[in-house]
Amino acid sequence: MSLVETIHQLESIYGFPGETSTEKVARHITPDYQTLIEASPFLTLATSGPEGLDCSPRGDASGVVHVVDETTLHLPDRRGNNRVDSLRNIVRDPRVALLLLLPGCGNTVRVNGRARLNIDSELLSSYAIDGKAPRCVIVISVDEVYFQCARAIVRSELWNPDRFVETGSLPTPGKILANLTENRVGGETYDREWPDRARRTLW
Repeated sequence: MSLVETIHQLESIYGFPGETSTEKVARHITPDYQTLIEASPFLTLATSGPEGLDCSPRGDASGVVHVVDETTLHLPDRRGNNRVDSLRNIVRDPRVALLLLLPGCGNTVRVNGRARLNIDSELLSSYAIDGKAPRCVIVISVDEVYFQCARAIVRSELWNPDRFVETGSLPTPGKILANLTENRVGGETYDREWPDRARRTLW
């Protein structure tokens, strides 16, 4: 096994980034980046804490994050499974990274920054949907924002309907749970009841 163990080795293999790779980085949210950010309904949120790393999906109908000003984003924390892995991490280590996807678009947007959790009642109410407010808003101070080129999405054909996975060929959450717990939880009942439960608890 041949391992790369130094930055010098790495740079000898990959060289150095071209001008466009460095010039695309902004230290604040420019008007162009704001347009891209506000068009995204889905992102992944990466955090770090004493127990390790976490990367979780976040999605919302009216734009997943909200631009407050050129250095601040708001990410309402909608209902989930209550593991709150990302939130536990943020409380102890504010560093976060976002990767925003835009359906049908090859480019993605990356944001690196620092986050804190705000539970101000007026702020929470301002992000209510169907009368249901988030339990906190993740307030992100932006350190840098830039677009990621489309090669990964082009290679994967992510938005090509002909490449969509046949869900019937995949193990369901109910099956995964049943296999992990010797049928104590999960199973067909879980899968059958989940769509209605999700609709009732979406916000």
